[in-house]
Amino acid sequence: MDQEFASTLLESAVSAFAKLPGIGRKTALRLVLHLLKQPEGEAVALGEAVQRLRREIRYCRTCHNISESEQCPICANPSRDTGTVCVVENVKDVMSIENTAQHHGLYHVLGGLISPMDGIGPQDIEIDSLVERVKAGGIHEVILALAATMEGDTTNFYIYRRLAPYPDVRITMLARGVSVGNEIEYTDELTLGRSIQNRTLFSESFKTD
Repeated sequence: MDQEFASTLLESAVSAFAKLPGIGRKTALRLVLHLLKQPEGEAVALGEAVQRLRREIRYCRTCHNISESEQCPICANPSRDTGTVCVVENVKDVMSIENTAQHHGLYHVLGGLISPMDGIGPQDIEIDSLVERVKAGGIHEVILALAATMEGDTTNFYIYRRLAPYPDVRITMLARGVSVGNEIEYTDELTLGRSIQNRTLFSESFKTD
């Protein structure tokens, strides 16, 4: 049974917090009561930060990473290897891989994985823009760094087939130091870093003896 509150303002705030991923109503209530104990300026600053984030954040026109301008800092960095592109599911995966300091190229954020059960097809994620980047030239390796799940493997294979017309581009994947079923963001940095260093050709992943 949902908890009832004497204050409609409290109820409204708890309901808003409870919409966040992983936040139930009890946790939402604790967060709201915590905010009420803080100086008013801190609560106002939090609200303004969220509003500014929503108004001003955008996505990089090249890789679809979160950015404050048309091009994200990674794509704009002249010291990055522009010939290597690491394909990831989401922005959190970019952060995880950056923390390993083992990838010095660029990224391509798909914004999801192919999942027919959830009604997500290739047209719903950023695969066409990846193909266009490869087609434009200058890329010599595409690293598939997707989750070791059925959806991740399906997306890997689809991308591999779409990039088949470009034989000069190596399609590699993370070494299976990342356990089957694991998502990139939950893999420790050491394991993830080694998986990037020891990446293998994707074509080798489905060859049989």
